[in-house]
Amino acid sequence: MTTPLVEMDGDEMTRILWKMIKEELILPYIDLKTEYYDLGLEHRNETDDQVTIDSAEATKKYGVAVKCATITPNAARMTEYNLKQMWKSPNGTIRAALDGTVFRAPILIKGIIPYVNNWSKPITIARHAYGDVYKNVEIKVPGAGKAELVFTGEDGTQIRETIHEFAGPGIIQGIHNTDKSITSFARACFNYALDTKQDLWFATKDTISKKYDHNFKDIFQELYDAEYKDKFEAAGIEYFYTLIDDAVARVIRSEGGFIWACKNYDGDVMSDMVATAYGDLSMMTSVLVSPEGVYEYEAAHGTVQRHYYKYLKGEETSTNSIATIFAWTGALRKRGELDGIKELEEYADKMERACIRTVEDGKMTRSLSLISTCKEPVILNSLEFIQAIRATYDTL
Repeated sequence: MTTPLVEMDGDEMTRILWKMIKEELILPYIDLKTEYYDLGLEHRNETDDQVTIDSAEATKKYGVAVKCATITPNAARMTEYNLKQMWKSPNGTIRAALDGTVFRAPILIKGIIPYVNNWSKPITIARHAYGDVYKNVEIKVPGAGKAELVFTGEDGTQIRETIHEFAGPGIIQGIHNTDKSITSFARACFNYALDTKQDLWFATKDTISKKYDHNFKDIFQELYDAEYKDKFEAAGIEYFYTLIDDAVARVIRSEGGFIWACKNYDGDVMSDMVATAYGDLSMMTSVLVSPEGVYEYEAAHGTVQRHYYKYLKGEETSTNSIATIFAWTGALRKRGELDGIKELEEYADKMERACIRTVEDGKMTRSLSLISTCKEPVILNSLEFIQAIRATYDTL
C-alpha cells in the first residue's frame, strides 16, 4: 500500500470481529496502512463526537474509508454508557459531510436461495442519504386550528399554503430537501451505474407529490439528458424513471442485476426488504459514494448487541462476519484501483471468493445455517469461521 485507508473502528460484537478480521485475514497478507479513528461510542462521547467529524474529513483527504458498525444511542444507551448527550448517528454525520449516496447490494452464495426465486443477479439499492423524514420537524396538534406551510425569502416575501384546518387533535410533519443534494444523489447514481455497467432505475411518487417528488424526477432527467445520455448509450446500459409502486412490481418480476435508486425513506425500507429476500442483512454490502468520487465501505447491519453481551459473559458466539470482511475487501480493492496496485485488487477478489467458497463448502456460522440448503453444515464459532476463511484463502 502507498496511500492509507481511513479506518473507522466501531462498537460491540462488530468491534470484536473487526480485530479478528485484521489479525487473521488482512495483516498476514497486506502491508496495511490506515489512518485510524475510534468511533466507538465511549470515544465519541469523550471527544464530543469530534472524532466522527475528523474521520469524515480524513475520508475526503484520502478518498477511501472502511467503517465498522457503530451504535446510534437511544435513551437506554444514554444510561448504559453515561453519555453527555444523545449523540447523532455517525453514519448520518459522515453521509452529510461527504454529501454521499449509499449503495447496498446482496452477497450471493450457492445454497442460500432468494425468497424471490427468479432473482438470479444482485439488486443494488441506491439510497439518497439526506433530508426527507430524517430531517423532519414535527408538531403534535393539541386541538382545533389551522396549520400552514410558510416560506419567508431573504427579501421578506412569503409563500403560504394551508396544510389542514384541524377540527381536533392531530399531527403535522414538515420535511425538506435541496436541489444541491438531489443533484449530488443523481450524479452519484449515474456515475455508479457507469462504473458497474448496470441499468439504473429511479422511482418516486410524483403523481401524488407533484412538487416534492416531481423535483427529484426532473433533476434526474435534466442531468441525464445534459451529461449522461451519450455515456449510458455507449456503455450499453439504460436509465429510466417509473412510479415507486410500478418499480416494486417490476422488481419482483425481474431477475435482478440493476441499480434501484430511491429517496431516503424508500431506500431505507427497500434495502431491508431486498436484503431479507436475498437471505439476510448480514449478507449485504454497503458503500457510500460522494459525487467527487470518495468511497466509504461498511457492513449494512448493526453492532450485533445480543452476541456482544454473550461474549462479555464468556459465552461462545457464532457471528457472521462476511459483510464486514467485504467492507474491508471493497475498500482495499478501491485503494488498489485508485493507486494502480493490482495486487490489492487481486487480494480483495481472492478473499471474497474464499468467503463464498467456505460457506458453499458447508462451513458457516449458526445464522447462515438457518437459511442454507446445506444438509449437514459445520457450524463454527465467530473466530473459527474467520479462520476457516483464511484456510480456504490459502488454498486458492
